[in-house]
Amino acid sequence: MADSNVEKSVSGLEGFSFTWESMSELMVEWGISIITALVILIVGFWIANIITRSIKKLMIKREVDLSLVPFLNSLISTTLKILVVITALSQMGMEMTSFIAILGAAGFAIGMALSGTLQNFAGGVMILIFKPFKIGDYIEAQGHSGTVKHIQIFNTILNTPDNKIIIIPNGGLSTNSMVNYSTMKTRRVDWSFGIAYGDDADKTEKVLMDLLKADKRILSDPEPTVAIGELGDSSVNFTTRAWVESADFWGVHFDMYKKVYQTFEKEGLSIPFPQMDIHLDK
Repeated sequence: MADSNVEKSVSGLEGFSFTWESMSELMVEWGISIITALVILIVGFWIANIITRSIKKLMIKREVDLSLVPFLNSLISTTLKILVVITALSQMGMEMTSFIAILGAAGFAIGMALSGTLQNFAGGVMILIFKPFKIGDYIEAQGHSGTVKHIQIFNTILNTPDNKIIIIPNGGLSTNSMVNYSTMKTRRVDWSFGIAYGDDADKTEKVLMDLLKADKRILSDPEPTVAIGELGDSSVNFTTRAWVESADFWGVHFDMYKKVYQTFEKEGLSIPFPQMDIHLDK
């Protein structure tokens, strides 16, 4: 009986020894995993900060809009650090597949719910990065035209010549056609002036050319153009074109009409109006 009790005690000690050894191995294994995960976190965050600072310097060097730099910098930093955390948790043996799938599904649902807002946001980012226009430019887009007053992350605000404020979502503004009148330093001004049938065409051409050359705002290169462009129903129409600095466009445009009206009258050239001759038969 005594021998039997001794055997049971030995067996219990051996089982305890086996359990303690397993726990020790498990603690060592977990300890290595935790230390490795901490190293990944420390080194990963350090590398993420270096990458973030480098990208920030690159954006400033490329003259990316200053209102966009902090946002993009924060977005890149957060994304990199999330990847580092996921890598560290995976190193500790945690199953991240389900977590990533749930995160992806949640992101997809949020993206669908905010599709219009995200489109405007993406459009704003593209506009601020590629700069198809800048504050102060006069543009025409989405059926509206005006001077760009503000470029926000979701909307662009225009100020019309009659002092109205127009807010255009950046989504459509970045994906559809747009005309920027301020990009080029020079613009061409086009007019069409009509004279009555029977008036001297050569004299009209000379009068118009003299008026163009007398205006110092009109550039000599490219040269102005005056030519008969159309034989209309009631008039002979002269196509008149001249190049000017963009800032002088509207001044030259309006002044030329006034000069032509006053000069044609002095030169005996008629500015006709639409008319119709009716012949009555008995």
